[in-house]
Amino acid sequence: MLVAGVRALGGDVETLEVDDPRPLAPDEVLIEVRGAGIGNWDDIVRVGDWGVGTRPPTALGVEAAGVVRAVGAHPSGFSVDDEVLCHPVPLRDQGAWAPFLIAPVGSLARKPPWISWETAAIFPVPALTAEQVVGEALALHGGETLLVHGAGGITGGLIVQLANLRGVDVLATAGPRSAERVRRYGAREVIDYRDRMWPQHAKALAQGSVDAVANAAPGGAATAMTALGDGGRLATITPDLPSSTRGISATAVYVRSDGTQLDRLTALLASHWLSMPTPRSCSLDQAGHALAQVVAGQEPNGVVVTNDIP
Repeated sequence: MLVAGVRALGGDVETLEVDDPRPLAPDEVLIEVRGAGIGNWDDIVRVGDWGVGTRPPTALGVEAAGVVRAVGAHPSGFSVDDEVLCHPVPLRDQGAWAPFLIAPVGSLARKPPWISWETAAIFPVPALTAEQVVGEALALHGGETLLVHGAGGITGGLIVQLANLRGVDVLATAGPRSAERVRRYGAREVIDYRDRMWPQHAKALAQGSVDAVANAAPGGAATAMTALGDGGRLATITPDLPSSTRGISATAVYVRSDGTQLDRLTALLASHWLSMPTPRSCSLDQAGHALAQVVAGQEPNGVVVTNDIP
C-alpha cells in the first residue's frame, strides 16, 4: 500500500510503497484510516529521537481516526464497522499516515458520530498528553494556581481546559492572536510570552503563589520554572527538563497510550466540555510539506492527513 513516511531515519518524508497489513494478533484491529494527525512529535520520530516500535522504511503518524475493518480473536468489545480513534504506540506495524493501520484494542476509543474525522484525528496525542500533565504529573486540584506556558498550541490549550474543569485557577502565556481563545478555554489571565518579564507578571497575578507550571513551549521550561513558588511542581512536554531547585519537583511528560483515558477525554469533547480547533486537511503526498509547516509553527490549528474514501 502507498503511505507517507521515510526510507531511512532523518530522511525526507515521501510517498512510498510498503507491504499490505499482516494478519492480526488476537488483541488487534485493522482500521481503515479516515484521518491521521500531523504533530511536532512526528518530526522527532522521523529523525530517530522517539522510538515508536517500527523501523524504516515505514509510514509516519502516531494518531488516527477511522473505521474498524477487521478484528483479532480477542477484540475486547470492538467490532467491524466501529468508528474509533487511537494513539497506538508502540506501533505494531506501519504508522498512521496510511490507508490502513493495525492498532491494539487497548489504544482504542470510540468516536461519537458528531465529532468530525479531522478533529478526531488530531485529538489523541494532545489530549492524552494534557491529561497526563494535569491529572498525573501535576495532580492538580481545585483552588491551586497553575501557569501554562505555551497555551496557544493545541496541547497547551487542552491543559488549560482540563485544569479549569478541575477548579484550578489558570494563568497562561500565549501570543496576541491566541489570547482571546485561551481566555475562552478558562484562563483567568493571558500574558504575552514575548514580554521578557512574563514570569514576574505571572507571580504578580497569582492569588498567593504559583503552585504548578505546565510548560508546552519548546525551550521554555527553565524560564517557566522561575515563576514557581518554593516547593512547587513543574511538568514539561518538551525535552528540556531543568534541574530541580528550591524544592521544586520537575517532571518530563512523554505521552502514554491509554484507550480508557482517551475514551473519557473523547466524551468530554463530545459533550463540549473541551474544545478543539478545526484543522487543515492534506493528502498523503502533501504530508512532508505539512509536517515542515507544523514544525515551523505555521499551522496553529493542526493538520490532518486524509484518505479519499467514499
